[in-house]
Amino acid sequence: MSKEIPATLVELLTYRAEITPLQPGYIFLVNGQKPTPPLTYQELDLQARAIAAWLQQKRALGERVLLLYPQGLEVVSAFCGCLYAGAIAIPTPPPESGRLKRTLPRLRAIVKDAQARFVLTIGTIIDLVANVREEFPEFGQMEWLDTTQIDLTLADQWVLPKVTKDDLAYLQYTSGSTSTPKGVMLSHFNLMYHADSLQKACGYESNSITLTWMPYFHDYGLVEGMIVPLYNGTPCYLMSPFAFIKKPLQWLQNIAKFGVTHSQGPNFAYDLCVRRYKPGLELDLSCWEAAGNAAEPINPQVMEQFYQTFSPYGFRWSTFAPAYGLAENTLLASSKPKGSEPVLLRVDSQALEEGKVIIPPPEQTTGVKILPSCGRLVGTTEVAIVNPHTLNSCQPREIGEIWLKDPSVTQGYWQREEETKATFQAYIQDTARGPFLRTGDLGFYLDGELYITGRLKDLIIIRGANYYPQDLEWTVQRVHPALRADYGAVFAITKEGEEKLVIIQELERGNQDLDCEKLLADIREAIASEHELTAYAIVLSKPGEILKTASGKIQRRSIKNNFLENKISCIAKWEQNES
Repeated sequence: MSKEIPATLVELLTYRAEITPLQPGYIFLVNGQKPTPPLTYQELDLQARAIAAWLQQKRALGERVLLLYPQGLEVVSAFCGCLYAGAIAIPTPPPESGRLKRTLPRLRAIVKDAQARFVLTIGTIIDLVANVREEFPEFGQMEWLDTTQIDLTLADQWVLPKVTKDDLAYLQYTSGSTSTPKGVMLSHFNLMYHADSLQKACGYESNSITLTWMPYFHDYGLVEGMIVPLYNGTPCYLMSPFAFIKKPLQWLQNIAKFGVTHSQGPNFAYDLCVRRYKPGLELDLSCWEAAGNAAEPINPQVMEQFYQTFSPYGFRWSTFAPAYGLAENTLLASSKPKGSEPVLLRVDSQALEEGKVIIPPPEQTTGVKILPSCGRLVGTTEVAIVNPHTLNSCQPREIGEIWLKDPSVTQGYWQREEETKATFQAYIQDTARGPFLRTGDLGFYLDGELYITGRLKDLIIIRGANYYPQDLEWTVQRVHPALRADYGAVFAITKEGEEKLVIIQELERGNQDLDCEKLLADIREAIASEHELTAYAIVLSKPGEILKTASGKIQRRSIKNNFLENKISCIAKWEQNES
């Protein structure tokens, strides 16, 4: 790491405020369009000191502090205020008025797990939670602060905390796509080291401009979206994720309007832009240098469709930057270098089901699957591909669990020693190498490129062959436009000692005249012809049945439980034994 770069985020912001006080740090786009006046490093430092002074007066050193905000500049100041107080921030999805019953239980679980004492938020959220305090007594036991009403003169009372690089900066609660949320412990060193690695790996320069709509409580939105721009000392535009979902193309229009060089999103974001596209846009995307694509499985067909749609507007194929990461590694383990071409690999699909990687001859056109590389390893990251059952090293071109080793690997899970040991202190059986971080993701490493094939816990094994649910879900959703994109779940249940395939798929609203019997038959045919699988049950459901985590990952295990308990509200259903 460069010598002149400070050791902690506290030192980093005070350095920025002193050296470039009037430099625009963050700009929020109201309703996804109208920019606020920039929050300069001087102003951010002032607000952070005032919030920190309030926390220091409450003896918050080392205490856990919930951040409950809509996307905006306020959460940036609150996050930095926690750092300035030596408190441990917990970026958390804010409760929503229309979904209180669904959002509050997870929030309550985080409060109890972290033993949080303070909440930084805004007045409207305080009012919202006041209505349910009787049901959630934990909320009444915490001290709440509306940071928009903070007295900025408090900043003069701030005392620089004795924070070292090894102290915790915040807890990143995992999304809970396959388990209950756990608090990943990130130190100042993790973040500073990783920001330095990303600066190089993602090609950030002194004239870079970033834009993120991903939420602050997601590692992608917080680390690369907000912390890396502070590290780089370059402007960062913030959009609300709700503004993006409402008008996806506004994301692209903002990239063009503000000359953005780096902006990221999951696969579904690129798919949504294609779906909402209408000809006649005034758009110039030639400024975009790195379009990060991570946080969920990358679909090469979506990449191709996005490129075909937006290349007339200056989007280059080389702009795509597929990546792979997880909160336990701070963020990214791999990313495609800026300016290089994305790597797409042809593999034999039958061999893939058997856990092997075989490159078919060019003339082979059937039984071929295209896998996108997630790029090259970031910084000093080491990777091992390990059999998740024997814990021995996999043979070359054999699929296994991805294990990582790097200073970016975080400190473990908050108050969970056994799970920390199992996940963060793994050793390879046959070589005794370690400790490694077990990611829970399956894939392989070939010619310097990392490929992800799926989640270990989501893997479907039928008759000894491996199937990845996202592949099956993609097949289903292409059958008919009425099948809601990114809102399906495929999993296996055990029936009479055998694994059976179940498909749950939401329908778009306003399809009363749909021939559901034909649609169910078409789905069975598509799964059979493309994957040589027989479905056991297919459910077409109303919107709202496909549960997702706060970061948008499908909660297949929860949906499976709902199916087994007959809790899914279905519009139409087919079962093998009913035909």
